[in-house]
Amino acid sequence: MLADRIEAKWIDAFCEIFERCAVKPNDTAAILSETQSRALNVHLAELALLRLGAKPFHVVVPTPRNRHAVPVRSTGASEAIQRLTPVVTALQQAGFVVDCTIEGLMHAPETPEILKAGARILVISNEHPEALERMVPDPSLEKRVRAAAKILRATKRMRVTSKAGTALDVDMFGASTVGVWGWTDKPGTLAHWPGGIVVSFPKRGTVNGTLVMAAGDINLTFKRYLTSPVKMTLKDDYVIDLEGEGADAAMMRSYLAAWGDREAYAVSHVGFGMNPGARYEALSMYDQRDTNGTELRAIAGNFLFSTGANEFAGRYTAGHFDLPMMGTTIELDGVAVVREGVLQDVFG
Repeated sequence: MLADRIEAKWIDAFCEIFERCAVKPNDTAAILSETQSRALNVHLAELALLRLGAKPFHVVVPTPRNRHAVPVRSTGASEAIQRLTPVVTALQQAGFVVDCTIEGLMHAPETPEILKAGARILVISNEHPEALERMVPDPSLEKRVRAAAKILRATKRMRVTSKAGTALDVDMFGASTVGVWGWTDKPGTLAHWPGGIVVSFPKRGTVNGTLVMAAGDINLTFKRYLTSPVKMTLKDDYVIDLEGEGADAAMMRSYLAAWGDREAYAVSHVGFGMNPGARYEALSMYDQRDTNGTELRAIAGNFLFSTGANEFAGRYTAGHFDLPMMGTTIELDGVAVVREGVLQDVFG
């Protein structure tokens, strides 16, 4: 367990990220948290904003009851706001929102309304600040992520293969693509820290083939490195078969079935990590309560495959898996951007 006390170095790190978000003296900033948020990060956000001369205020809401059949982890879809109009209005008027909710506002139902008002949102992933301090802004990362997002938006077909047996085909026509480098300085946008990820949300009926997770790949919902292979067969976006022996496959089958919702088996997004500072072994360095695993999503060269909600395909569910896979080859219209888990030098 790491000590939960304020360190000057962590205030420095928060200041660096807020400066990248164009926070200026006398700017108003809302710090959104819930009663189960990581208090250390909430305090660090306040102190950093004050050091920069901003005028922060807190919006704290009760963490709602989990009414699902299973624990919910790493969905990116916080339910904390509960559509409370005064909360939404306060965040709209803040200009800059520091999101310290447990799950984050990436896919929360209130987020589009907040962004439409011109607010910019920085989601601080629910990590211990010891991890955040290693993932401070990298200006060169922004350039590469922007280039990757541009390439993905123009891509017609993604092909993912691996020596383990993956052979996945994604029709990218009409897919919505998002690149995140760790900060945002533009009104009406959202970013998360740590960053270094580019993902696409395919249209309905566009993902088919076989996806094989090898031992050592990661299930971030369970915060676990796999110890045995898991094979998924996908047809028109849906996992129609999940094979494998041992606890990894058994837990995935059980968790998916627990939702009682076909959409939990659907593809959410596909993409890859681009952050050279993100470490594969990091998940083993922290207690489960001290990590949300965002660093693992950003590992350069991983194929980030996710199941669950995809609003661009008209699918909504709280069931969600984020599954970073190592050792894959990702081709965009025949051009390899990742080869056997190594990010290629094609993004400048």
